[in-house]
Amino acid sequence: MFNPERDDRRLAELRLAALDVSPVAGLTHCHYKYPARFSPKFVSAVLKEFSKPGDLVLDPYMGGGTTIVEAMAGGRRAVGCDLNSLAVFVTRAKTTSLTNMDERQICAWATAVVPSLSYHDTDHRLKEALCEKRTRNLHLPHARPIKKFIALALVSLDALDSVQAKEFARCALLNASQWALNGRKKHVALSDFRARLTRVSLEMLQASASLRSAKQASCQSDVFSSLIHDSAENLSSHYPFSSGDRADLVVTSPPYPGVHILYHRWQVNGRRETPAPYWIANCLDGKGESYYTFGTRKENQHDEYFKQSLRTLESIRSVMKDGAVMAQMIAFSKPRSQLKRYLDNMSKAGFKEIRTSSGRPARAWRDVPGRSWHASLQGSTHSAREVALFHVAV
Repeated sequence: MFNPERDDRRLAELRLAALDVSPVAGLTHCHYKYPARFSPKFVSAVLKEFSKPGDLVLDPYMGGGTTIVEAMAGGRRAVGCDLNSLAVFVTRAKTTSLTNMDERQICAWATAVVPSLSYHDTDHRLKEALCEKRTRNLHLPHARPIKKFIALALVSLDALDSVQAKEFARCALLNASQWALNGRKKHVALSDFRARLTRVSLEMLQASASLRSAKQASCQSDVFSSLIHDSAENLSSHYPFSSGDRADLVVTSPPYPGVHILYHRWQVNGRRETPAPYWIANCLDGKGESYYTFGTRKENQHDEYFKQSLRTLESIRSVMKDGAVMAQMIAFSKPRSQLKRYLDNMSKAGFKEIRTSSGRPARAWRDVPGRSWHASLQGSTHSAREVALFHVAV
């Protein structure tokens, strides 16, 4: 059980980690820039203070998989859950081990096949690869050449033998395409895109090797990641929780009430949305924004958000050990009222906020670095600040 008088030092260190605004880097974190991702340094600090090698760590809203990557690197067993198939794809690409053959084939694809692709190439498989519904708004002038090149690159993946090699290459293509298309106001030359894709692929191979080395250095034979594509409401029905195992620690960043974050689309040519990430990743996107954020930001009181939030928090508590810690990073469009409602939900779900020896809540507010994910907001807003919350399961 957490002891505030003994653990004030630990809380002070966690506050410093929560305030870290350095660019996301290291391991496989840069495979893809998932919206609203949080600092690996914060996750690493929480893992160090509240878990030990071999423990089971859960992220019920895993997003881009920061917690899963850091947990595996630290010799923990990791379980991630997300509604978004793109989040599951990205996290799987970040955490799947490649064979030597996979690495050789990906390297050959990046250095020999990709540089040889040309906009003027024709291939009978292109028509099938160019799905108009899944490439909506990529027909516009500055995106059109990139669109065809992506299709050519997707067709070229047939030369890779394994599923994990194909998914890794798709993730590299996702990375380069996000750079070339998402929020871009100026045209990206195909030569620059081609060079970027080659460079990113090779960098990702090095990053994957660094994660593999970190797992080996942990000396834990049972390090694994289990990824769940489902609502956090249903955690107990999935492995390993269905077999009676329980989480020793939860580190996560839940949806933010009333804050507009495009988890599932890119914005091209003047903020026109495209589902192209799902086309490239070869996964399905059949839902609107509110599905991924517990309700639309246009709802005044956000009652639906707090109803769904409570259901998921109760589910999370049911798969945690008594005394386990839940650390989370969250922002609010109306902090004064919404923070109280969220803390009420935490209490109803069976959590108690951790306090220092002086009785103050162990929270840490910070300015959000890189606010591009607030796609509809400009200037100074309440949601430009996040708060780190620490609770214990009681």
